[in-house]
Amino acid sequence: MKFIGAGARPGQPQIHHDMVFTVPNLLTVVRFLGVPLFIWLVLAEQEYGTAALVLAVMASTDWVDGYIARRFNQMSKLGRVMDPIADRLSLIAVAVTLVIAGVVQWWYLAALLVPDLVLLVLSLSYFHGHPDLPVSRIGKIRTGLLLVGTPLLVLSKLQLPGTDAYFVAAWIFLGLGLVGHWIAAYNYFWAIIRKGRELRDGTDTGTPGGHHAAEGHIDDGGLR
Repeated sequence: MKFIGAGARPGQPQIHHDMVFTVPNLLTVVRFLGVPLFIWLVLAEQEYGTAALVLAVMASTDWVDGYIARRFNQMSKLGRVMDPIADRLSLIAVAVTLVIAGVVQWWYLAALLVPDLVLLVLSLSYFHGHPDLPVSRIGKIRTGLLLVGTPLLVLSKLQLPGTDAYFVAAWIFLGLGLVGHWIAAYNYFWAIIRKGRELRDGTDTGTPGGHHAAEGHIDDGGLR
């Protein structure tokens, strides 16, 4: 089974409906709720094992909700916007928590925040809100790497056999994830500028194809 775009049926168009109450959207809400639980477990209870389990559940919902959405035709316009927001909130909130707990240094948080802040300012400048661009394949890979590396890093705080192996594996995933984060940000940067110029000039058709033409690296492989 493929990881990216899993659940998609060959030849079946992927249509985003106006539905709100769907299983994928419910799973995205669960991912939102996992953030405060993780913060409490790490900062208040120092329960790193349980915190790592929460992260693993959150990471799994990111794949499962996309699979269900594509497989059972539950892709929604709300999910298209809410899913990447949940990913970003989770990654940043977890990073802030780990910096406070002394698990990672501030530079890791900065490496996550700087590209997102640049894209946020650019999106507000052009669209006064969400740019509504398709999720890029590299963006989905980046998120997967970070969501795998983070629980491994949390597990490395436990006094367990193989702790060093957890630590090394965590930073392999996180390092690759950060590289992907900056590559994805670079691609989105130009996609936002091109789409913004098209809208300003009145040439944007508003179709998914127009979005893809604006930025060659963006596709719907990870879309919900």
